[in-house]
Parts: sequence; structure tokens; C-alpha cells
Amino acid sequence: MFDLRYHVASLAAVFLALIIGILVGVGISSGGFIKKSERSLLNQQIADLRGRLDAATRRASYLSRAQRAAQAFVQETYPALMAQRLKAKRIAVVFVGPADDRMRSLVEGTLADAGAPEPLRIRALKVPVDVPAVDAALAKRPTLQRYVGDKKLGDLGRRLAREFVSGGDEPAWKALAGQLVALRNGNDDPAADAVVLVRSVEPQRGGTARLLAGFYSGLAAAGAPAVGVETTGAAVSAMGVYAKAGLATVDDVDTLSGRVALALLLGGAQPGHYGLKASASDGVVPPVEPLALPQAARG
Repeated sequence: MFDLRYHVASLAAVFLALIIGILVGVGISSGGFIKKSERSLLNQQIADLRGRLDAATRRASYLSRAQRAAQAFVQETYPALMAQRLKAKRIAVVFVGPADDRMRSLVEGTLADAGAPEPLRIRALKVPVDVPAVDAALAKRPTLQRYVGDKKLGDLGRRLAREFVSGGDEPAWKALAGQLVALRNGNDDPAADAVVLVRSVEPQRGGTARLLAGFYSGLAAAGAPAVGVETTGAAVSAMGVYAKAGLATVDDVDTLSGRVALALLLGGAQPGHYGLKASASDGVVPPVEPLALPQAARG
């Protein structure tokens, strides 16, 4: 969660700088450069700034207490919010770039907290893509030759996304395993109920960017919830790219609220862009549906 104390501390620093500037002015006035009427005005300004600084300090204390209370509330309610939310859900995970250990742990921890089994399948894509090698591999498969060429990279990305979600034979993935796949774990057969997408590399360019754009939009259109995630400390955010492709996003999966948002989205909550950054245009978490009460508790 945001630490509001930093904001208040910055405000206090501005007030102090203003006070120091005015005090310097008052000091100069003692040498005869400022009239008595001007010195009186400066003194009034100092008193006003000191009052505002005191108010900011009190506000900082209040915000600090409120933040600690909010964090405690999230920690206390997290287990209840997550319990069995993804029970028996088959979740597939795909990394663009290496399978980052921390992100993998965060995603798999979220799934476990929500009652989901281990990820159905995990893939990590090699990037940048060797486009000539991809074309050469595709040209050997009559059913995939229509994807040869730079102009077809977007279509190829969408085909790969559909196969990743639906599972089964996956002819495009099999044909391009040597060119695209850095890691392949799990069960390839069943369809996925939802997908988590993680970009662990810098933004790509050229043919790789075109293939990935098709892949992202293909995940968004595959018929299962698909969520692009990152941490609050991501060096270069991928949220804008994910949003442009039509994916739901969570920009703070390293927080408890981010993990709740991810679980809700994978379980079918209203798609949107959630988290703590400016990219979170829809709030911190999706709307949480009330839990059904047992008949006896309804009175």
C-alpha cells in the first residue's frame, strides 16, 4: 500500500524551505533593507507557515495510524477473501522471457492461497524471436505455412495464444518449440480456465513486438480470463501494453491486495485494471461478491 507519510514529509520540507527563506529575508531586513511594515508581513507569513506545518505533522500522524489499521485489516481478512476462490480452477501461466523466480513464487502462492491446484501448465517464451528461424520451421509444416512472413507475425501470435489456452495437440507450439520455448512444464491437454501473463524482459521491438502484440490480444480474446501482472517495483511497466491488447491487469501482485485482485479476476470478476499505480484506472481490487450465508444464518 502507499506510504502516505512520504507525501506529508515532502510537504513539510516545502514549508520548512519557505520558512527558512522568509527568516533569511527578515535577517536581511535587520540591516535596513526591509521596512518595518514589510517585516511585519514576513512575520505573519512565518506564523502562517508554522501553523500549516503543525497541521501537516498532525495529518502525518493520523495517516500513519490509518495506514497501519488498513494494513492490519487486509492481513486479517485476506484468508477469508481468498479461501477456495479458485478451487479446482485450471490456471495456466506464461512468461515472456525467463520464468522469474520471484514472480513465479508470487503467482503460485496466490493460486495456493485461493485453493487452486498447481498451475496447469507453465511456458516461458524465448525473446527476442529469431524471425527467419521461425519462418523456416513454419515452412516445413503445410498447415502452418500461411503464417510465414513478417506481416503474419500478429496472426501467428494469436494462433499461439489460442492453442495455449485451449491445450490439446498444439501444432504451432510443437513446430516452434526450438525457436520459442525456453521452459515448458505441466499438462498440455486440458483447456485452461484462466491465464496469468508475466513479462520478465524489457519491451521488445520489430518482429518480436508484432508477434507479442498478437499473442497478448489472442489471450484476451480466447474466452478465458487472462490477467497481465507485475510488481509495484517493476523497472519498466507492461501495464499499458497489456491494457492496449484488451487484457485485465494487476500492477501490485507483490501486495496482499494485489493477490486478492488477481484471484478475483482469475475467478471471473469484472475485468479491468487494478492495483496501486496510475495504471490502476479501476481501483485497488475488483468488486467482491458477498459470500452466500448458510440458510440458518439468514433468519
